[in-house]
Amino acid sequence: MKQDVLEPGITYHIFNRGNNGENIFKEETNYNYFLHLIKVHLNPVCDIYAYCLLKNHFHILLKIKDANELSIIHQQKPYLPFSNMFNAYTKAINKRYIRSGSLFQEHLKRKRVKDEKYLIQLIAYIHLNPVKHGFSENYKSYKFSSYQAYRSSKPSLVKREYIFSLIDPVVFDYWHDEKKLLTNDINKFLQDQT
Repeated sequence: MKQDVLEPGITYHIFNRGNNGENIFKEETNYNYFLHLIKVHLNPVCDIYAYCLLKNHFHILLKIKDANELSIIHQQKPYLPFSNMFNAYTKAINKRYIRSGSLFQEHLKRKRVKDEKYLIQLIAYIHLNPVKHGFSENYKSYKFSSYQAYRSSKPSLVKREYIFSLIDPVVFDYWHDEKKLLTNDINKFLQDQT
């Protein structure tokens, strides 16, 4: 399937999994390093709305900043920070675990998010992933998702202000009730991404 082109000013759901079903996060330090790389490579060029890191795959919901907020090189090559980030992570994992070759399955998967309704639904979908895939019984306590950042006032990678301008923080948990997600709509949207 042809991938969406990364462009300034556009919101994307990006995700990928380990090559040949391999785990991409083997221990806690791997998750922390990946989050550090998001901060170093993506935060300067993207607004991060949600993320979830699971043993064998990840999801990130983000908006590439508008062209006037980007350097000329990032205006022309908005994919460059992503490439640099995943290359840095792969090299570190290869060195740490004495492995070689590609860590991630093919190219980074991405899908444009054109609708604020889907944006809100995707945030809940991403936060519910640890439960959906059996990595945790409670999404609220899962350590490597952005859910807790939404429930905190501490500095974060996540641009909470924009999301809370779309949905009242008081009903944020309501949107995470799996029974209330527009499951048919969100599943069709996600199937279109693979």
